[in-house]
Order: sequence, then structure tokens, then C-alpha cells
Amino acid sequence: MKDGYTALPPGKIANVVTDLEMFAAPAPRAERTATVLTSVRWERPPLDEYRALFRLVGAPYLWFSRLELDDGALAAIIHDPDCEIYVARDAGEVAGWFELDFHQPGECELRFFGLVPEAIGTGAGRWLMNRVIERAWARPIRRFWLHTCTLDHPDAVDFYRRSGFTPFRLEIEISDDPRLTGLLPRDAAPNVPIIERKAV
Repeated sequence: MKDGYTALPPGKIANVVTDLEMFAAPAPRAERTATVLTSVRWERPPLDEYRALFRLVGAPYLWFSRLELDDGALAAIIHDPDCEIYVARDAGEVAGWFELDFHQPGECELRFFGLVPEAIGTGAGRWLMNRVIERAWARPIRRFWLHTCTLDHPDAVDFYRRSGFTPFRLEIEISDDPRLTGLLPRDAAPNVPIIERKAV
């Protein structure tokens, strides 16, 4: 790959993806939540409710992959028995959610992990990650892995490293800007500029 800058066409966004992994369950890290949180598995989530939660948690970071899927494709993923989805609540209100994929024998991928905006900075993230690690290693796996990117929370890589993951690969992802395709509102992730195609 050639070094240097690469200009993207208008309408595109790019980010650097970091893949991380662990090969044994670490000791749980200390939790510091001011409230009592609960985490319950979400069995066969209704598609509209799943998409609403995906937008609520992911829109600030331009998450859009699940919003591109039609009903059949989305249901095939999130209703599969090898997909485990858990929702965290604080006094009945949604605080966050995570999604585990056990399709690969001996492995688990953390597909999604996130908090609603109001829960960020409250200690809910550490509490929820401890639950994530418990659930992943409750099955007979040898490897637990995930990926995050530069469009995610700025502390994401450090948070995952403190949780016991080790980075093992960097990738570049280029995609259509979901704010221009209509998957997300134009005011999502205002820190990421929109570069529109010029009218001819």
C-alpha cells in the first residue's frame, strides 16, 4: 500500500478500524455505578424496536450497517440462536446494549456494544463490559474478539485494552455517508463533516 494521503470522492466517509482480541477471561474490573443496573437477554427482538435502539446508541457514531438490511436479512442475524443480545436498564430505562456472535466454533465476536448518551460517563460502561465478558466466556470459547473504529467514542480503544483485549490488526473502511443516503439524519455525528457531491 502506498504511503500518503488519499482523497475520497464526495459523499464518502472513511475510518480506521482496530481489531482486538483476548484468549482468556480476565478478572472483572472494579465497577463504580451510582445506580443499580440490570442486564436481560432480548430474545427475538422486534425489528422496529431493534432498529430504534441501534439508532439511539449508534447515531452519534454513524453506525449504519444494520440499517441497510431489509427485514429478512436483519431477522436472519438477530433471531439466530448463535446471536445473543442483552439490554441493560437503569431503573427501567434503557442504558445500553450488547450483541454477541457465536457462529464461529470456539470463538465469540462482540458485534455491538454501546450506551445511550445519558449513560456515558456514569460507570455503566464498565459495569456492562463486565457482563459482556461473563456472557462471552460462559460458552466454551478459545477466543473473544471485536472491532472498533475512529468514528466510535474517542476512548473506545483504551477502554477495550483496559478490559483485557489486545489490538492485532488495523483496517481502513470506506463507505457512503449514511446521512446522505437517508439512513441517518443529517445532524448525526456533527463532528464528522459532510462532503456533498457538487451539483452539475
